Amino acid sequence: MIFIHRYNTPTLQHFNTSTLHSPMPINVRIPTPLRQLTGGEELVTVTAANVGAAIAEMQAKYPGIKDRLLDDKGEVRRFVNVYVNEEDIRFLQSQATPLKDGDEISIIPAIAGG
Repeated sequence: MIFIHRYNTPTLQHFNTSTLHSPMPINVRIPTPLRQLTGGEELVTVTAANVGAAIAEMQAKYPGIKDRLLDDKGEVRRFVNVYVNEEDIRFLQSQATPLKDGDEISIIPAIAGG
């Protein structure tokens, strides 16, 4: 129940925690060069609120992956492309790009050639 005090400040009392849902897993597609860090897994899951938190969660599960994705300043490396639902995060909110149920992150190494 939510009660409103006489000063219109809501407070929670007798909050039923059984109605809370843990975040839905977000699928992360791992490119072949990084699969050595994920035990060969092509698809891993995280339960993060944004891309930066997803990278931090992957680092906790798969040590070393953050260093392959982020530079010394903590930005996504130039030769790494990160997509949320096929949208490049550089054109969204970068690592602050929010994630919601059903989203998919794809990590794609840039291909150079000529």
